[in-house]
Amino acid sequence: MNLDHLQLQQLWWIILSLVGALFLFMTFVQGGQTLLFTTARSAPERTLMVNALGRKWELTFTLLVLFGGAFFAAFPRFYAVSFSGAYWVWMLILITFVLQAVSFEFRSKAGNLFGARVYEGFLFINGSLGILALGAAIGTLFTGGNFLIDEFNLIRWGNPWHGLEALLVPFNVALGLVAVFLARVLGALYLVNSLRAEELTARLRRAAWKNLLPLVILIPFLLISWQTMTGYGYGESGEILAAAGKHWDNLFNLGLFGIGFFLIGAALTAGGAGLARFTASTKGIWLSGAGAILIGLALFLILGLEQTAFYPSLLDPASSLTIRNASSSRYTLAAMTWVALAVPVILGYVAYVWRLMNATPLSADDMDKDRHHSY
Repeated sequence: MNLDHLQLQQLWWIILSLVGALFLFMTFVQGGQTLLFTTARSAPERTLMVNALGRKWELTFTLLVLFGGAFFAAFPRFYAVSFSGAYWVWMLILITFVLQAVSFEFRSKAGNLFGARVYEGFLFINGSLGILALGAAIGTLFTGGNFLIDEFNLIRWGNPWHGLEALLVPFNVALGLVAVFLARVLGALYLVNSLRAEELTARLRRAAWKNLLPLVILIPFLLISWQTMTGYGYGESGEILAAAGKHWDNLFNLGLFGIGFFLIGAALTAGGAGLARFTASTKGIWLSGAGAILIGLALFLILGLEQTAFYPSLLDPASSLTIRNASSSRYTLAAMTWVALAVPVILGYVAYVWRLMNATPLSADDMDKDRHHSY
């Protein structure tokens, strides 16, 4: 591996950005879960939706674990700071994902203690509160965390909330809401593509379009915030430097990979919802899905590239984390890069399995035929 340490750090930030963007696309599972009570009109319709989403929920969870594991291996200092300092917000997120796993496992089991409606409520919590909190936690990478790293390299958190304060910062909440409504758009479009139920899919088509509208307000708010908020960069010697509008500048400095991906992604997301609302096509998920991936890539790339501190410290700017001071050694990153060469094979297998599982849209008749293997 002939890449130097900085090149490997940049490469691994790009790889993590791609995994994070793919996870953003896969949150259609969580988005679909939040539609159970607003789109379905009966228990059989909710069962149909849950089973369509149940085909993919493990892929979403796997991508989240992959993202966390890869972040730990490539940038362990961030893992140490965030998970040992902001642990309450991460515990909240983890609990909602545990509720999701339990709900898919036990919702349709005979004699379960709570009944299907309770588990459907847990799925709603995972899709709403879980994604909101996860989006807010990602928001702290822009707005900063209340940590400092002392002279003994020990991490200290500046308040007893340990990350929950992220839910009180307007930018973080806005980013969390963007994640929630984008997931709802994707969830509706995925279900349109996966179900054979005319009345239900008609309502899902309308839901995809309606949930696009809040994004028209939230995304400009994010752009204005990037223009006005203070970001942090670093110099050649690694010193942390305050820079007004740092993320806004990054958006344009990265060109196609910044503002290009962001605008194209927004257009594709809207196009997919419009395709479902105003035509009979079931392919809107692929347009909006590609849009979500591009938006996710733009978000993560402007966070870590262009000599940017991707996790600013609100207590001590010098403690802020960058890809240079938070990464593993060159040897570790080089070894990981060889392993990463297998990723295209894994993605190809996932695509193949996806195609097999979605070859035939689900219908109510399928639920009657296979009651023992339904969610």
